[in-house]
Amino acid sequence: MNNPEFAFKQNMVEFYDTTLRDGSQAEGVAFSVEDKLIIIEALDKLGIRYIEGGYPGSNPKDIEFFKRAKEMTLESAKVVPFGSTRYPSYDPDEDPNLSALLETGARTVTIFGKSWQLHATDVLRVSAEENLEIIESSVNYLVDNGREVIYDAEHFFDGYSDDSEYAIETLHAASAGGANCIVLCDTNGGRLPLEIQEGVKAAISALNLPIGIHAHNDAGMGAANSVLAVQAGANHIQGTFNGYGERCGNANLASIIPTIQLKLGLECISDEQMQELTSVSRLISELANLPHDERQPYVGRSAFAHKGGLHTDAIRKNRLTYEHIEPEKVGNTQRILVSDQAGRGTIMKKIEKEYPNYDKNSPQVLELFDRLKKAESDGYQFEAAEASFELLTHRVFNGYESFFEHLGFRVIIEKFTDLTMRSEATVKVTTPDGTTTHTAADGHGPVNALDTALRKALELYYPSLQKVRLIDYKVRVLDTKAGTGSKVRVLIEASDGKRSWRTVGVSENIISASYEALIDSFEYKLHKDKDSIK
Repeated sequence: MNNPEFAFKQNMVEFYDTTLRDGSQAEGVAFSVEDKLIIIEALDKLGIRYIEGGYPGSNPKDIEFFKRAKEMTLESAKVVPFGSTRYPSYDPDEDPNLSALLETGARTVTIFGKSWQLHATDVLRVSAEENLEIIESSVNYLVDNGREVIYDAEHFFDGYSDDSEYAIETLHAASAGGANCIVLCDTNGGRLPLEIQEGVKAAISALNLPIGIHAHNDAGMGAANSVLAVQAGANHIQGTFNGYGERCGNANLASIIPTIQLKLGLECISDEQMQELTSVSRLISELANLPHDERQPYVGRSAFAHKGGLHTDAIRKNRLTYEHIEPEKVGNTQRILVSDQAGRGTIMKKIEKEYPNYDKNSPQVLELFDRLKKAESDGYQFEAAEASFELLTHRVFNGYESFFEHLGFRVIIEKFTDLTMRSEATVKVTTPDGTTTHTAADGHGPVNALDTALRKALELYYPSLQKVRLIDYKVRVLDTKAGTGSKVRVLIEASDGKRSWRTVGVSENIISASYEALIDSFEYKLHKDKDSIK
């Protein structure tokens, strides 16, 4: 029988990613074939052992995907098709689902079967005994055709709670069929950690096979249940990146992987691969066309962000006081947030690398502190607008001079009888040679028109601005009681293809706030390129 400590002694925990199948069942998530191929390449480089690509028996897109995935050269990952045990009305060699798995050409396949007697009788409409035969014959057919079989015991923990003996019998059926690994699934995502632990230990005691865990997150326990399963002896973990999945999602591999390796001390991927964790998580968010959850453990921007003055003062002395790991180990960074809760210690931590010869009582620090407090009372926030904060700091410490002077702007918005609209902006700036330049441009909207007009005035002097593109734009109403007269805060994110940055503007006029953030965005790009600007 397997030893519950086997995984720890042998360091054999392996990860199985199901983002492309289970994750794509999440509301609002749909990956193209091209998206899937990009994700496979990233996961392979990260050191993921198995990547579940989809359900080839369900749709033509997944059939095409497996054809193209077969042509990929991967370092170590295996691309796995997913399916079910045979239909009760078919013999294994006649079953279209099993045939579709074989037709992918994949050497490893995953199938799920019923562990809960309720599902056998009420869903499949077969007897408990017939369900056992379906499991064994399905696995055996795939094994006889030269496949490594991972068997997902669907609803195992619910079935174990209802009838533990029968749930274990279903695992024996899969083992008798020749399964290489048996994965215990908390399909409804509602089981608690000690229930998971009991079920895992029972399966390990009953079988001499690797045991895995596949947890959903409906009770918010997905990652915790997965980690506890490993502590109970499981050595195969299934999950999705960013926790994508149906309903409340799946266990989040972006949390589980570093917890297993950095907390339990199991070396599952290399240190270099671990440092790519944050970038892979963000890549998958981007391809899913969803905003990245910045409050995710380990890989969110807020995971190592410090705002309170006491916290930031403490981490200046010893970062372990408020950080459970070094963020660099997972490819993340420490961030110091400047806010109305911040003291001078927070500001010092924020600027100490660039201005190491100042202390809390330096006149420049006092001035910056006062200007930040005044700005935040006016509605500015610099937590997510670090480029605007950096420009403000340079104005205080270095007497920073702008690369251009903006003298004014005007925007006209016209609506025509055919319901089309046109925005025209004119801007007036003083360029580096002292000339006052007055330019105009049309745009799809007022911000686009201002952006285009400003570029016309500046790109002759600063060609690098041609590379700058707006990639995100957010508006926040600051006082809802003031109605349409409220101040708004505009946050702009821009990129030059190599780096991205955020700037902020505040005004009762949304166009004015946008223009202010836009000017800071251009200024920041020029500031970063100053050494190459003559």
